[in-house]
Amino acid sequence: MRKCSLDDAETRMGPAAIKRPLTDPLGIEHAALNYYELAPGDAFGFGYHRHADQEEVFYVQCGTVTFETEDGSVTVSAEEAVRFGPGEWQVGRNEGEERVVALAMGVPRDAGETEMRRECHDCGERTPNRIEFADDREALVTLCTDCGAETGRFT
Repeated sequence: MRKCSLDDAETRMGPAAIKRPLTDPLGIEHAALNYYELAPGDAFGFGYHRHADQEEVFYVQCGTVTFETEDGSVTVSAEEAVRFGPGEWQVGRNEGEERVVALAMGVPRDAGETEMRRECHDCGERTPNRIEFADDREALVTLCTDCGAETGRFT
């Protein structure tokens, strides 16, 4: 048995106000578990994405999340959960005014290849993107793989 508090998990840079990976503090071997708090406008992921080998489950404790999917928008409210299978495109955002608190679990722990797309103003469309540290290492940036333009900056 292993127990941890949220303070035992470091906060990670990204598109969420707070992301605390609980996988290592709990010693989870076969799944990934993350705690999130999304301020209005925040998202779980850096962009519209899919994992080749991982299914994801999101449990919303409070607030409401809108997931963009291939089949349209899906709203997940407090005390509801949603599952995405391997290969399913999605991104969840807090489009409301209330802070979202949620848990996300991915199985297996290693997501395998992740494909992500973001709107690139230079290309004029949603393009494949990659994530890198900014030159000052104070932020993560998303970059269009087609033209190299920065499409997002996250602290």
